[in-house]
Amino acid sequence: MEIIAQVIGILGMAINVLSFQQKKQRHLIVMQLFGALLFAIHYLLLGLAEGRILIGSIVNGIGVARAYVFSNKEKFGAYNTFWVWLFSGLFVVSYILAFTVFGMEKTAANFIIEFLPIIGMVAATIGFGMKSAKNVRATALINSPSWLIYNIIRRSIGGTLCEVFTLASVVIGIVRLDACKKES
Repeated sequence: MEIIAQVIGILGMAINVLSFQQKKQRHLIVMQLFGALLFAIHYLLLGLAEGRILIGSIVNGIGVARAYVFSNKEKFGAYNTFWVWLFSGLFVVSYILAFTVFGMEKTAANFIIEFLPIIGMVAATIGFGMKSAKNVRATALINSPSWLIYNIIRRSIGGTLCEVFTLASVVIGIVRLDACKKES
């Protein structure tokens, strides 16, 4: 099961890394939707291999819904802060559920480790709520390091590679699309 989980994580990585090279925010977010779906499955399988549910699976499941809403801003009226607050609140609730419902061991280390994806998802949500791909790339400078640490600790090969490549892709995207050209 762990090998299948790692392969799915590597596929999710490829989609997420390529997403930051998109000029339009909607295209970036749609690609993030598919990456989040693969990572939700990835973390679910990794957790089940260890006999638990990892918060990475829960928040990526919520991330699929978030990406759907923000990729269809006109349809859902996602130009206001309601959606940012709603999804950020859901991420915080998932943190609480990880320890109360899903049986995550209540240790100081786990409280810190499992909060890292929350930081990352809230940062990404704030970026999705803004009006440009440039802002999504900027918030990825908070999102990615949080997930990188989490992935190293949780032994997610695809997740770790994703964040290393994502950081590189974000920097390239910022230089190529934001610093050197007018925003699309």
